[in-house]
Amino acid sequence: MTQIIRRGFIPSDKIEFDEKNLTLLKKAQKDICYLINHGYGIDKSVEFVGNHFLFSTRQRLALKRSISSYKDITSRQKRKILDKYENSTLHIDGLNIIITLEVALSNSTLIKCMDGTFRDLAGLRGTYKLIDKTDIAIDLIGKRLDKMKIQKAIFYLDSPVSNTGRLKLRILEILDRYNFDIEVLLIPNADVILNKLDHVVTSDGIILNTCESWINLAYEIVKEDLPNTSYIDFEISY
Repeated sequence: MTQIIRRGFIPSDKIEFDEKNLTLLKKAQKDICYLINHGYGIDKSVEFVGNHFLFSTRQRLALKRSISSYKDITSRQKRKILDKYENSTLHIDGLNIIITLEVALSNSTLIKCMDGTFRDLAGLRGTYKLIDKTDIAIDLIGKRLDKMKIQKAIFYLDSPVSNTGRLKLRILEILDRYNFDIEVLLIPNADVILNKLDHVVTSDGIILNTCESWINLAYEIVKEDLPNTSYIDFEISY
């Protein structure tokens, strides 16, 4: 029986990301942006500023995932594909988009980041379990891809993560009814493959910095198909 779970739900988020703390987090965001735009690394910058504001581990994680340098954002925006998907092959970071949609469906903490993507705070730690939102998330992807009239979707799943074999079967079963070809690959490290390809579907910042082109699919699905989803907005303009 599939577990009923709120993916990424942490009760303390209600306090850690309340109005008062969000005000502090956005002040810290400006300080961190200044540092990384002057050559400092994101990890050390978040640590330094986070210590000043006495932020929790989870608050620091939200800052780290939401903030990007001006250089990175500019580069990512130039390579983002906004239309003309017809007959293309999409390379999909499977766990990345499915978990983000599961978090959205769970009404757990979701962040709109500076590069315009949605990211979550749900950590894998080498373990993934199918939950009651998994099938819904996969089907949302399928419906969106079908509307885009793509030719083929290739999902890349990290084989060292537990249960990715079961996830592969669910993807193949659920998306079989749609009008595009499906392939699901279990590979040791999806990032190594995806960061060199075009038409990549992910919100992973490392991949976005090096891939040929990308599609902000999770964001499009949440905004159009899950319009009542709440999120923390860290998007700011430089």
